[in-house]
Amino acid sequence: MSRQRGTHGRAPWLALVTWLYVLWSLLPVLIAVRISFNSGKSRSTFQPMSLRWYSGDATSSVWHDDALHLAMFNTLKLAGLCMLIATPVGVAMAIGLQRWRGKLSNGANGLMLIPIVTPEIVFGVALFVVFTQVYTGVPGGLTTQLLGHVTFTLSFVVVIIRARLAAIGDQYEEAARDLGASRLQAMRLVLLPLLGPAIFASLMVVFATSVDDFVISSFLSTGASTETVPIKIYSGARAGSTPALNALATVMLVFTLVAVALAGLVMRRMRHHGDGAASLTGLGT
Repeated sequence: MSRQRGTHGRAPWLALVTWLYVLWSLLPVLIAVRISFNSGKSRSTFQPMSLRWYSGDATSSVWHDDALHLAMFNTLKLAGLCMLIATPVGVAMAIGLQRWRGKLSNGANGLMLIPIVTPEIVFGVALFVVFTQVYTGVPGGLTTQLLGHVTFTLSFVVVIIRARLAAIGDQYEEAARDLGASRLQAMRLVLLPLLGPAIFASLMVVFATSVDDFVISSFLSTGASTETVPIKIYSGARAGSTPALNALATVMLVFTLVAVALAGLVMRRMRHHGDGAASLTGLGT
Protein backbone atom coordinates (compact mmCIF):
# COMPACT_ATOMS: atom_id res chain seq x y z
CA MET A 1 0.00 0.00 0.00
CA SER A 2 2.79 2.39 0.88
CA ARG A 3 4.45 1.83 -2.51
CA GLN A 4 1.39 3.27 -4.27
CA ARG A 5 1.44 6.43 -2.22
CA GLY A 6 3.61 9.50 -2.44
CA THR A 7 6.00 10.83 0.16
CA HIS A 8 3.16 12.55 2.05
CA GLY A 9 0.81 9.59 2.18
CA ARG A 10 -1.10 10.60 -0.94
CA ALA A 11 -1.96 8.69 -4.11
CA PRO A 12 -0.78 10.88 -7.03
CA TRP A 13 -2.47 8.70 -9.64
CA LEU A 14 -5.85 9.34 -8.02
CA ALA A 15 -5.30 13.08 -8.34
CA LEU A 16 -4.24 12.59 -11.97
CA VAL A 17 -7.37 10.61 -12.80
CA THR A 18 -9.53 13.21 -11.07
CA TRP A 19 -8.01 16.11 -12.98
CA LEU A 20 -8.25 14.23 -16.29
CA TYR A 21 -11.94 13.65 -15.65
CA VAL A 22 -12.49 17.30 -14.71
CA LEU A 23 -10.72 18.51 -17.84
CA TRP A 24 -12.65 16.05 -20.03
CA SER A 25 -15.94 17.24 -18.53
CA LEU A 26 -15.08 20.92 -18.92
CA LEU A 27 -13.77 20.67 -22.48
CA PRO A 28 -17.20 20.87 -24.24
CA VAL A 29 -18.18 23.80 -22.03
CA LEU A 30 -14.95 25.65 -22.75
CA ILE A 31 -15.39 25.08 -26.49
CA ALA A 32 -18.95 26.45 -26.37
CA VAL A 33 -17.76 29.49 -24.41
CA ARG A 34 -14.93 30.12 -26.88
CA ILE A 35 -17.32 29.95 -29.86
CA SER A 36 -19.48 32.61 -28.20
CA PHE A 37 -16.60 35.03 -28.88
CA ASN A 38 -16.49 34.28 -32.62
CA SER A 39 -16.61 37.29 -34.88
CA GLY A 40 -18.53 35.33 -37.53
CA LYS A 41 -21.66 33.17 -37.51
CA SER A 42 -19.99 29.78 -37.33
CA ARG A 43 -20.84 27.58 -34.36
CA SER A 44 -18.55 24.75 -35.40
CA THR A 45 -15.17 26.41 -35.96
CA PHE A 46 -13.06 28.93 -34.09
CA GLN A 47 -12.94 32.43 -35.60
CA PRO A 48 -11.22 35.66 -34.55
CA MET A 49 -12.43 36.74 -31.12
CA SER A 50 -15.04 39.47 -30.80
CA LEU A 51 -17.84 40.66 -28.51
CA ARG A 52 -20.22 40.74 -31.46
CA TRP A 53 -22.69 38.24 -30.02
CA TYR A 54 -22.67 39.82 -26.58
CA SER A 55 -23.25 43.44 -27.52
CA GLY A 56 -21.68 44.27 -30.89
CA ASP A 57 -24.41 43.03 -33.25
CA ALA A 58 -27.23 45.56 -33.46
CA THR A 59 -29.99 42.96 -33.85
CA SER A 60 -28.83 39.46 -32.89
CA SER A 61 -26.57 39.95 -29.87
CA VAL A 62 -27.60 39.11 -26.31
CA TRP A 63 -27.74 42.83 -25.52
CA HIS A 64 -30.10 43.70 -28.39
CA ASP A 65 -32.19 40.59 -29.20
CA ASP A 66 -35.62 40.86 -27.55
CA ALA A 67 -36.22 37.10 -27.73
CA LEU A 68 -33.01 36.43 -25.81
CA HIS A 69 -33.95 39.15 -23.32
CA LEU A 70 -37.31 37.47 -22.72
CA ALA A 71 -35.72 34.05 -22.21
CA MET A 72 -33.23 35.46 -19.71
CA PHE A 73 -35.94 37.43 -17.90
CA ASN A 74 -38.17 34.35 -17.67
CA THR A 75 -35.29 32.27 -16.31
CA LEU A 76 -34.23 34.78 -13.66
CA LYS A 77 -37.84 35.51 -12.67
CA LEU A 78 -38.62 31.82 -12.30
CA ALA A 79 -35.45 31.17 -10.30
CA GLY A 80 -36.05 34.19 -8.05
CA LEU A 81 -39.63 33.22 -7.25
CA CYS A 82 -38.57 29.63 -6.69
CA MET A 83 -35.95 30.80 -4.18
CA LEU A 84 -38.50 32.91 -2.29
CA ILE A 85 -40.99 30.03 -2.02
CA ALA A 86 -38.95 26.83 -1.82
CA THR A 87 -36.42 28.04 0.74
CA PRO A 88 -38.74 29.15 3.60
CA VAL A 89 -41.06 26.19 3.02
CA GLY A 90 -38.07 23.85 2.99
CA VAL A 91 -36.69 25.36 6.21
CA ALA A 92 -40.03 24.88 7.96
CA MET A 93 -40.32 21.30 6.70
CA ALA A 94 -36.75 20.49 7.76
CA ILE A 95 -37.35 21.76 11.29
CA GLY A 96 -40.61 19.85 11.48
CA LEU A 97 -39.09 16.60 10.19
CA GLN A 98 -36.09 16.95 12.49
CA ARG A 99 -38.36 17.20 15.54
CA TRP A 100 -41.02 14.75 14.46
CA ARG A 101 -40.95 11.67 16.62
CA GLY A 102 -43.31 8.89 15.59
CA LYS A 103 -43.80 5.80 13.50
CA LEU A 104 -44.48 7.81 10.35
CA SER A 105 -41.42 10.05 10.61
CA ASN A 106 -39.07 7.63 8.80
CA GLY A 107 -41.57 7.25 5.97
CA ALA A 108 -41.92 11.02 5.65
CA ASN A 109 -38.14 11.39 5.54
CA GLY A 110 -37.95 8.82 2.76
CA LEU A 111 -40.70 10.49 0.74
CA MET A 112 -38.82 13.77 0.96
CA LEU A 113 -35.94 12.23 -1.02
CA ILE A 114 -38.12 10.97 -3.89
CA PRO A 115 -37.78 14.14 -6.04
CA ILE A 116 -33.98 13.88 -5.77
CA VAL A 117 -33.69 10.23 -6.79
CA THR A 118 -36.46 10.24 -9.40
CA PRO A 119 -35.21 10.73 -13.00
CA GLU A 120 -36.05 14.27 -14.07
CA ILE A 121 -37.77 13.13 -17.27
CA VAL A 122 -40.14 10.99 -15.19
CA PHE A 123 -40.74 13.89 -12.83
CA GLY A 124 -41.44 16.25 -15.73
CA VAL A 125 -43.91 13.88 -17.38
CA ALA A 126 -45.66 13.32 -14.04
CA LEU A 127 -46.03 17.06 -13.45
CA PHE A 128 -47.33 17.57 -16.98
CA VAL A 129 -49.99 14.89 -16.49
CA VAL A 130 -50.97 16.30 -13.09
CA PHE A 131 -51.46 19.85 -14.38
CA THR A 132 -53.23 18.81 -17.58
CA GLN A 133 -55.45 16.04 -16.19
CA VAL A 134 -55.95 16.70 -12.46
CA TYR A 135 -55.29 20.33 -11.50
CA THR A 136 -56.72 21.77 -14.69
CA GLY A 137 -57.64 25.04 -12.99
CA VAL A 138 -54.00 26.00 -12.39
CA PRO A 139 -52.91 28.62 -14.95
CA GLY A 140 -50.38 27.27 -17.41
CA GLY A 141 -47.00 28.74 -18.15
CA LEU A 142 -45.15 30.55 -15.38
CA THR A 143 -47.45 29.30 -12.61
CA THR A 144 -47.10 25.62 -13.44
CA GLN A 145 -43.38 26.03 -14.13
CA LEU A 146 -42.94 27.67 -10.74
CA LEU A 147 -44.89 24.94 -8.95
CA GLY A 148 -42.81 22.32 -10.74
CA HIS A 149 -39.52 23.97 -9.81
CA VAL A 150 -40.58 24.42 -6.19
CA THR A 151 -41.62 20.77 -5.98
CA PHE A 152 -38.30 19.63 -7.44
CA THR A 153 -35.98 21.90 -5.42
CA LEU A 154 -37.74 21.64 -2.07
CA SER A 155 -35.96 18.40 -1.21
CA PHE A 156 -32.54 20.01 -1.67
CA VAL A 157 -33.42 22.68 0.88
CA VAL A 158 -34.66 20.10 3.38
CA VAL A 159 -31.47 18.02 3.05
CA ILE A 160 -29.17 21.03 3.52
CA ILE A 161 -31.10 22.45 6.48
CA ARG A 162 -31.43 19.07 8.21
CA ALA A 163 -27.69 18.53 7.92
CA ARG A 164 -27.13 21.87 9.64
CA LEU A 165 -29.72 21.06 12.31
CA ALA A 166 -27.97 17.79 13.06
CA ALA A 167 -24.66 19.63 13.45
CA ILE A 168 -26.16 22.31 15.72
CA GLY A 169 -28.00 19.98 18.07
CA ASP A 170 -30.60 21.01 20.63
CA GLN A 171 -28.35 22.50 23.30
CA TYR A 172 -28.53 26.12 22.12
CA GLU A 173 -32.32 26.22 22.04
CA GLU A 174 -32.51 24.45 25.38
CA ALA A 175 -30.13 27.00 26.88
CA ALA A 176 -32.30 29.85 25.56
CA ARG A 177 -35.41 28.21 27.00
CA ASP A 178 -33.66 27.80 30.37
CA LEU A 179 -32.89 31.54 30.32
CA GLY A 180 -36.58 32.38 29.92
CA ALA A 181 -37.10 32.54 26.17
CA SER A 182 -40.31 31.13 24.74
CA ARG A 183 -40.22 28.43 22.09
CA LEU A 184 -40.87 31.01 19.37
CA GLN A 185 -38.23 33.39 20.72
CA ALA A 186 -35.67 30.59 20.92
CA MET A 187 -36.35 29.70 17.31
CA ARG A 188 -36.31 33.28 16.06
CA LEU A 189 -33.34 34.58 18.07
CA VAL A 190 -31.17 31.46 18.35
CA LEU A 191 -32.02 28.74 15.84
CA LEU A 192 -32.62 30.81 12.70
CA PRO A 193 -29.38 32.83 13.06
CA LEU A 194 -27.48 29.55 13.46
CA LEU A 195 -29.22 28.29 10.32
CA GLY A 196 -28.29 31.45 8.40
CA PRO A 197 -25.38 29.97 6.39
CA ALA A 198 -27.41 26.87 5.49
CA ILE A 199 -30.36 29.02 4.45
CA PHE A 200 -28.12 31.11 2.20
CA ALA A 201 -26.57 27.97 0.73
CA SER A 202 -30.08 26.63 0.08
CA LEU A 203 -31.00 29.83 -1.74
CA MET A 204 -27.99 29.51 -4.01
CA VAL A 205 -28.58 25.81 -4.71
CA VAL A 206 -32.25 26.46 -5.54
CA PHE A 207 -31.24 29.31 -7.85
CA ALA A 208 -28.63 27.22 -9.68
CA THR A 209 -30.98 24.24 -10.01
CA SER A 210 -33.84 26.35 -11.32
CA VAL A 211 -31.69 28.28 -13.80
CA ASP A 212 -30.25 25.08 -15.29
CA ASP A 213 -33.50 23.12 -15.48
CA PHE A 214 -34.70 22.16 -18.94
CA VAL A 215 -37.00 19.14 -18.63
CA ILE A 216 -39.59 20.51 -16.20
CA SER A 217 -39.55 23.97 -17.78
CA SER A 218 -40.03 22.47 -21.23
CA PHE A 219 -42.91 20.17 -20.28
CA LEU A 220 -44.76 22.98 -18.50
CA SER A 221 -44.03 25.75 -21.01
CA THR A 222 -46.93 27.17 -23.01
CA GLY A 223 -44.99 28.78 -25.84
CA ALA A 224 -42.44 31.46 -26.67
CA SER A 225 -43.70 33.74 -23.88
CA THR A 226 -42.61 31.22 -21.22
CA GLU A 227 -39.39 30.00 -22.82
CA THR A 228 -36.42 29.88 -20.48
CA VAL A 229 -32.76 30.00 -21.46
CA PRO A 230 -32.31 26.18 -21.58
CA ILE A 231 -35.42 25.86 -23.80
CA LYS A 232 -34.20 28.68 -26.03
CA ILE A 233 -30.77 27.11 -26.38
CA TYR A 234 -32.21 23.70 -27.21
CA SER A 235 -34.66 24.98 -29.82
CA GLY A 236 -32.11 27.35 -31.33
CA ALA A 237 -29.37 24.73 -31.53
CA ARG A 238 -31.66 22.40 -33.49
CA ALA A 239 -32.55 25.23 -35.89
CA GLY A 240 -28.95 26.22 -36.57
CA SER A 241 -28.63 29.63 -34.96
CA THR A 242 -25.76 32.06 -34.46
CA PRO A 243 -23.19 32.08 -31.63
CA ALA A 244 -25.55 34.45 -29.78
CA LEU A 245 -27.00 31.36 -28.11
CA ASN A 246 -23.51 30.42 -26.95
CA ALA A 247 -23.14 33.92 -25.55
CA LEU A 248 -26.48 33.63 -23.76
CA ALA A 249 -25.46 30.24 -22.34
CA THR A 250 -22.15 31.73 -21.19
CA VAL A 251 -23.92 34.54 -19.35
CA MET A 252 -26.21 32.08 -17.55
CA LEU A 253 -23.22 29.84 -16.83
CA VAL A 254 -21.55 32.74 -15.05
CA PHE A 255 -24.70 33.31 -12.96
CA THR A 256 -24.80 29.62 -12.01
CA LEU A 257 -21.09 29.40 -11.19
CA VAL A 258 -21.31 32.47 -8.98
CA ALA A 259 -24.30 31.00 -7.13
CA VAL A 260 -22.58 27.64 -6.63
CA ALA A 261 -19.31 29.30 -5.56
CA LEU A 262 -21.12 31.46 -3.00
CA ALA A 263 -22.95 28.40 -1.68
CA GLY A 264 -19.66 26.51 -1.39
CA LEU A 265 -17.99 29.35 0.49
CA VAL A 266 -20.90 29.64 2.89
CA MET A 267 -20.98 25.88 3.48
CA ARG A 268 -17.25 25.95 4.21
CA ARG A 269 -17.69 28.75 6.73
CA MET A 270 -20.62 26.87 8.20
CA ARG A 271 -18.44 23.81 8.78
CA HIS A 272 -15.74 25.94 10.40
CA HIS A 273 -18.26 27.58 12.72
CA GLY A 274 -19.71 24.16 13.51
CA ASP A 275 -16.26 22.84 14.44
CA GLY A 276 -15.65 25.90 16.61
CA ALA A 277 -18.97 25.55 18.37
CA ALA A 278 -18.34 21.86 18.96
CA SER A 279 -14.95 22.67 20.48
CA LEU A 280 -16.44 25.27 22.79
CA THR A 281 -19.16 22.86 23.83
CA GLY A 282 -16.58 20.21 24.57
CA LEU A 283 -14.56 22.64 26.68
CA GLY A 284 -17.67 23.69 28.54
CA THR A 285 -18.47 20.12 29.51
